[in-house]
Amino acid sequence: MKDAIASLERKLAGRSYLGLLFLRLFIGVRLFYGVIDNILSWEQMIEFSSFLESFGFPLPVISAVVSVYVQFLGSLAILFGFKIRIASFFIAINFLIAMMMVHIPAGDTFEAMTPPLAMLFGATTFLFLGAGKIAVEKD
Repeated sequence: MKDAIASLERKLAGRSYLGLLFLRLFIGVRLFYGVIDNILSWEQMIEFSSFLESFGFPLPVISAVVSVYVQFLGSLAILFGFKIRIASFFIAINFLIAMMMVHIPAGDTFEAMTPPLAMLFGATTFLFLGAGKIAVEKD
């Protein structure tokens, strides 16, 4: 059993880039899925801006558009592995603001904060590690 575990560890050790790829796919698809309705429907964007307004965001329509497009363009950058550090920086800022201005003031539970935390920490991971081997733009 020890030999099988050691063999598996050796095989996986040289393939850490696959872990980054799987994380990129998850984060990229989740971001894309989370904002595509706002991209395709102005009514959805206005609904999101009303939500932001209820939490005291300045210029809520502009805040909504900026947040949605940061996430949308960031999702594509992450999925393709292009300018991922720049995209991840803006995504991390976006979700840090979401945590400070929406989730914490609303008293969300840790469970409720898990999706935005996943985006925040996923983006932070890419900020430090880049896209990995399988990407349009190599680190």
